[in-house]
Amino acid sequence: MKRIGVLTSGGDAQGMNAAVRAVVRMGLENDMEVFAIYEGYQGMVDGGDQIRPIGWNDVGGILHQGGTVIGSARCAEFRERAGRLKAVRNLLMHHIDALVIIGGDGSLSGAQLLYDEWPSLVDELAQAGKISQETAVSHPHIQIAGIIGSIDNDMFGSDVTTGSDTALHRIIEATDAISSTAASHQRIFVIEVMGRRCGYLALMGAMAGGADWVFIPENPPNVDNWEDKMCELMRLGREAGRRDIIVMVAEGATDQHGAPITSEYVKQVLETRLGEETRITVLGHVQRGGAPSAFDRNLSTLLGAAAVENLQAATGPEKPFVMGIQGNKISRTPLDEALEKTRAVAQAMRDESYEEAMRLRGKSFNESFEIVRTMFRVLPHPPSPDRRRMRIAVVNAGGLAPGMNMAVRTAVRLGTDKGHIMLGVQNGIPGLIKGEIREMDWMSVSGWASRGGSELGTNRILPEGSDFYAIARTLEEHKIDGVLMIGGWTGYDSVLKLMENRHTFPANNIPMVCIPATINNNLPGAELCIGADTALNNIVEAVDKIKQSAVASRRVFVVEVMGRNCGYLALMSAMATGAERVYTNEEGITSSNLIADVKELVTGFSRGKRLGLMIRNENANKVYTTTFISALFEEEGGDLFDVREAILGHLQQGGDPSPFDRILATRLTSHGIKRLEELIDAGDASCYAIGQIGGSLQFTNMEDVPRLSDMEKKRPKKQWWMDLRPIARDLAKPAPH
Repeated sequence: MKRIGVLTSGGDAQGMNAAVRAVVRMGLENDMEVFAIYEGYQGMVDGGDQIRPIGWNDVGGILHQGGTVIGSARCAEFRERAGRLKAVRNLLMHHIDALVIIGGDGSLSGAQLLYDEWPSLVDELAQAGKISQETAVSHPHIQIAGIIGSIDNDMFGSDVTTGSDTALHRIIEATDAISSTAASHQRIFVIEVMGRRCGYLALMGAMAGGADWVFIPENPPNVDNWEDKMCELMRLGREAGRRDIIVMVAEGATDQHGAPITSEYVKQVLETRLGEETRITVLGHVQRGGAPSAFDRNLSTLLGAAAVENLQAATGPEKPFVMGIQGNKISRTPLDEALEKTRAVAQAMRDESYEEAMRLRGKSFNESFEIVRTMFRVLPHPPSPDRRRMRIAVVNAGGLAPGMNMAVRTAVRLGTDKGHIMLGVQNGIPGLIKGEIREMDWMSVSGWASRGGSELGTNRILPEGSDFYAIARTLEEHKIDGVLMIGGWTGYDSVLKLMENRHTFPANNIPMVCIPATINNNLPGAELCIGADTALNNIVEAVDKIKQSAVASRRVFVVEVMGRNCGYLALMSAMATGAERVYTNEEGITSSNLIADVKELVTGFSRGKRLGLMIRNENANKVYTTTFISALFEEEGGDLFDVREAILGHLQQGGDPSPFDRILATRLTSHGIKRLEELIDAGDASCYAIGQIGGSLQFTNMEDVPRLSDMEKKRPKKQWWMDLRPIARDLAKPAPH
């Protein structure tokens, strides 16, 4: 039987507890013995009670907790060989064969060093008589899996690291709140965020929060008089009507000569040169604290499970590796390679080779930086006489998706900056039918980044009959060259219907690009849709509160979530909250399912269980409704537990969009506008849908949508998240007896 140890090290990051829970439960599920190493490397060096077995129920109820329940500490002793000798002896005393180490680049550098020195450390211990020769022979190597736990998102091997999404939530919550008071007083705010020598949090915080300027370590101001340039921009912003001004500063920001750019210095410059009152907000460790976001819970869960599976599959000496995520797929990278590439970025900045540092950060980072630079402009570039001015209509269609406003804002600003005339269609397809269209300029979308809802309006009305003539007339009257459709199934279906009617209405022969925006996450050609992350966080926040109520009262809750015929929200919220059962339309519900679930609940509560949580997709079954299931469980539970149902309804669509949805909306729309330009320039009337597939943005020809979709169920034929069902089931089931 393989024995594995799990530890968290370095600065804490939200989601570490979810990773620990996944490692423990997946290890036990696979017949391993699991040991928790408390207080990180310090616990490994100290040994004794700091290394002890950890059971299934020991990690119950920790998914929603910030920090790390097994503790973390900096350990100077481990940096010395003598300290590592102690650590190896303590591991061998417990016959631990493998480690899962959750931490940042410093912690994982320690892991690589431990692996490299292991044979010589074991040999030295054996020669000194501190371990038996038999022990030395039976443990010739150590297997190590790393999980990057860092809010900074500063390490190679994963697109996103555990904790960075939650840190962005904290930054955006603060930025949104500060923006309102800044606008009230026409005041400038300088916000300092964490990230050490990585500008990810500052850059993405600026993009998602609609900031007016950002300083990041990888790309310092390229002129010595950057102070003059910044202040001139702020002055012009005031003249253009901006009431709030936000400057985002990464804690490691410098000028091009390596001199620090501090939030205090930025404040002094703004106050001295503009004569305006300026305030500083240093967010500090609030970025590390609090409950992890839904994304971080699920990411950490998947990484923890994958780490154990990879360790279990190892049969001999194997280099340490890092589990990460590329797009939506779990990836594995050799640890030494991840460390080497991470250090290369730091070295480039030390050498003041900032172009190299930006290149090493990757394509997505660079694209985001260019988008943010355009968004910072006070007014767009004046139209070029040599460039065609296109007339592009922007439409929202389908159910409301948080992030629609950010998509419209991005389209209007990027399109206007290129000299195009951007036309906002009011109230979805009916607005297109009635010709309710207005020209939108740069400032008309000011403040839209943080707003939930849809300022343009949206609905699920599809065109039919005479509507096609009316739409064709609108397109002709407004001389529309192309359409950007931001929405869900209604938007996609509307474009397909307009394409079908091209032979009757030639005005429809213009290119159209669809941007996926629906909380249901049920569109072909897109693994993640704008709005789904916000809805998922809304569900998780509500269920966290429900669980507190249930624990206090020995209660089972049956929670109904949206999604129509797609179970994405149900499954992902079940994984993020630790629900023990999830009912989806894809799998359906049978009477035998319900009988088995009742038996499991009765057995669990008779043994002291205090909480039951079931999550049901709204269309899981027409007969076995949420009310039916609740009544069945109530009847069978007797005096052991009572049952409540919670239908979350439209709160899932409400609230301000999450940072993830704001960033996704910006990136998708940026590429969508660019494709629309190319099609119009080429006289090509093809229609496409854009989406993130794997780690890249891809376009799907709209003619292929029916082939890729279950048109009756209104969802893709292949849904990537369905592969996650076994993990969700295994980690949420009751402790084995």
